[in-house]
Amino acid sequence: MLDAIRWDSDLIRRYDLAGPRYTSYPTAMQFHDQISSFDFLHALRDSRKAQRPLSLYVHVPFCANICYYCACNKVITKDRGRAQPYLKRLEQEINLVACHLDPKQTVEQLHFGGGTPTFLSHDELRQLMGHLRQHFNLLNDDSGDYGIEIDPREADWSTMGLLRELGFNRVSIGLQDIDPAVQRAVNRLQSLEETRAIIDAARTLQFRSINIDLIYGLPKQTPHAFARTIEEVISLQPDRLSVFNYAHLPERFKPQRRINTSELPSPAEKLHMLEQTIEQLTAAGYRYIGMDHFALPDDELAIAQEESTLQRNFQGYTTHGHCDLIGLGVSAISQIGDLYCQNDSDITSYQHTLRSEQVSISRGLLCNQDDRIRREVIQQIICNLHVSFARIEQAFNIDFRGYFSGQWSALETMAADGLIALNGEQLTVLPAGRLLVRSICMVFDSYLGQQSRQRYSRVI
Repeated sequence: MLDAIRWDSDLIRRYDLAGPRYTSYPTAMQFHDQISSFDFLHALRDSRKAQRPLSLYVHVPFCANICYYCACNKVITKDRGRAQPYLKRLEQEINLVACHLDPKQTVEQLHFGGGTPTFLSHDELRQLMGHLRQHFNLLNDDSGDYGIEIDPREADWSTMGLLRELGFNRVSIGLQDIDPAVQRAVNRLQSLEETRAIIDAARTLQFRSINIDLIYGLPKQTPHAFARTIEEVISLQPDRLSVFNYAHLPERFKPQRRINTSELPSPAEKLHMLEQTIEQLTAAGYRYIGMDHFALPDDELAIAQEESTLQRNFQGYTTHGHCDLIGLGVSAISQIGDLYCQNDSDITSYQHTLRSEQVSISRGLLCNQDDRIRREVIQQIICNLHVSFARIEQAFNIDFRGYFSGQWSALETMAADGLIALNGEQLTVLPAGRLLVRSICMVFDSYLGQQSRQRYSRVI
């Protein structure tokens, strides 16, 4: 069942709605400015009392060049000196956060994202990792999941050697597309040789996992040319693949205004690209985890999904959802127990607040009981493809069918359409529903009716 995906064009057309990606529930769209640094520090103390393990996310916002499709929080600059003032404030944030936690709380997961983390010099990377090790209990036996995002244009063998030395054992490599015409259209010229060199280095240096990021729906992409990109990527044999749908939202993301909309593939072409990609990757032995993610059968994500222990957080699919997630850096999001909070997204404001020896929390949300119930249901659907009603009832002391009586009609319609199987004991996602799992989750989202969906990408 986990490998089965049924492509049904009619169902895709009907259920291909705009909606959240559910890296959290409630989503970041529900965050508000009533959450303060007091709430954050209180949650840290609760984490310390409970001795929960940690997942650290560190945001490095700098990029030397702009990619037109990018929706990340970044600072475009050729001035490498811009990093030092930021690192100084980031180290202050590490000091302020770590003093509220227990040194015994191990960091099971660490991820550097951006921007381009390797924008930092080797000395700066050493400095930052040294500061993290000084203040957090990072594992020294290579058993943690310590990952970093890599732009192959900003790294070489010596960079990879340094990262391995510093304790990183996973890399996520941005590729997007190998077609030079597409690369020119999005201002990201990157040769396949550059990417292959980084992968060769990662394998030689015994990095545990390699992920490659691709995007379908970019300007000048065609189904035929994108199929060739997939072929080349399969030959590189990454452990994981992320194949994202490009969401063109120029009203939200200024760099996307440089993209010529007339060069974007049609919705039908995008669907064809996705269908081909699934066929090619499945034939090559990859399993479709969900939400654009693929992994080899022996990968931890695939195994966790088989064992119904897969989870999801702001870093995507994970086997470390039991950890408290601490976000460090501009715009970084933390999830500590039932509290979500986000740092200021403006780098100047972020640095100014830390200059005053205060953490830079700008907004967030504290989950209520309804949020907790729906969060668990959505996570079970999106990660493990089924929901045991008895498990939810036991955990939250509710009658599942009674609690979700307002959603039952929509669920019955999805069952009649073949997206899910529904009986008195459980909800199970069927092969035709695998690609539309976000639409299934949206049935349980109590906030969707209160807001415009224009800020979300479509499911497919």
